[in-house]
Amino acid sequence: MTTEATERTRTGPLWWIWQIVTWVLLLAAVAVLLATIVVPKIAGAQPYTVLTSSMKDKYPPGTLIVVKKVDPATLQIGDVVTYQIRSGEPDVITHRVVGFTFDQRGNRLLTTQGDAVPTPDERPVQAGQVRGKLWYSIPYLGYVNNWITGSTRMVVVYAIAGVLIVYAAAQFVGSARDRRAARAAR
Repeated sequence: MTTEATERTRTGPLWWIWQIVTWVLLLAAVAVLLATIVVPKIAGAQPYTVLTSSMKDKYPPGTLIVVKKVDPATLQIGDVVTYQIRSGEPDVITHRVVGFTFDQRGNRLLTTQGDAVPTPDERPVQAGQVRGKLWYSIPYLGYVNNWITGSTRMVVVYAIAGVLIVYAAAQFVGSARDRRAARAAR
């Protein structure tokens, strides 16, 4: 193949489509990893997935929510919080703060309610139950977050790293081949 033919293949419509598709896929994979793993880890936040429709309009099921730890005393009406259903247990709920009350000892309690639920939650939330305040959310990415857990997370990370290494190797080999062809054409 001559140098001119190589240049035409490298700038033809299929080459451009291939470049755009690979860059979009690469950027999408990096964005998913950043949003679900890296950013929450660096910021000390925790990703969760909305599983029910109690927050439906703004946070439908499948939405990835990332909550950041806050001092419960700083929470205000309207804040969306994730809290343990029962202290010390892993199950959590994400609802909006709609009011405050106090117990017999003078401790401030949160009154919460789901956006799609007509009445406030039955039990008030104690400060110790609050896992954090909503930091950011991404629709549908929660399904990916649920899928990428434990051993699956490691497999996905290694698979993406492997694909990136193979892609980089292919780029180096292609570049070296083009340089050799250009030298031979001189």
